[in-house]
Amino acid sequence: LAESKFSAPHFYLTMEINMDNAVSARAQLNEVSPVKISFNDLVVKAAALALRQHPAVNASWLGDKIRRYHHIHIGIAVAIEDGLIVPVIRFADQKPLPQIAAESKELSGRARNKKLQPNEFTGNTFTISNLGMMDIEEFTAIINPPDSAIMAVGRIKEVVVRKGDGFGVTNVMKITLSCDHRSVDGAVGAAFLQTFKKYMENPVTMLV
Repeated sequence: LAESKFSAPHFYLTMEINMDNAVSARAQLNEVSPVKISFNDLVVKAAALALRQHPAVNASWLGDKIRRYHHIHIGIAVAIEDGLIVPVIRFADQKPLPQIAAESKELSGRARNKKLQPNEFTGNTFTISNLGMMDIEEFTAIINPPDSAIMAVGRIKEVVVRKGDGFGVTNVMKITLSCDHRSVDGAVGAAFLQTFKKYMENPVTMLV
């Protein structure tokens, strides 16, 4: 990560997501899902589907060329006693939410118990770091090699907004995408985030 921070020219894109539909969709999904689906599972699925539409973000800088991947393997940063490890959900765009939830729970548990196999924390093409459960609103993450981007996810918070003639409460979540400028341009990263936002704000579109 130190090498990544000082060799890869990072730039950052922050976006606010309206989470009202995600909150209600998650509650409905968990009434029928065999495994409890977390908000992070929704983020993984939305990111994977957005990467399918924006393959330039699902890439690696290889010194003299850029490699774009056909497969989408999402790394999930997990804090452990010794620092950080990133178990990987492979082919995340092709998996339904309950399967992503089950794999995420299993891999994270094994990561904390130091029982991950090497093939379970390698091969990522994109990484997600979520500190929302620790009440962090917004942060930037260092790109996890060999990825070209990492998404930092903050907590969901209630804010007061104008609704019609009065005021109401809405749920919002801030995300920040760190990109390697050698392989991902600003407009490319922004377009990816717009697609991600559409999925998160309309979760039913992730189910078809």
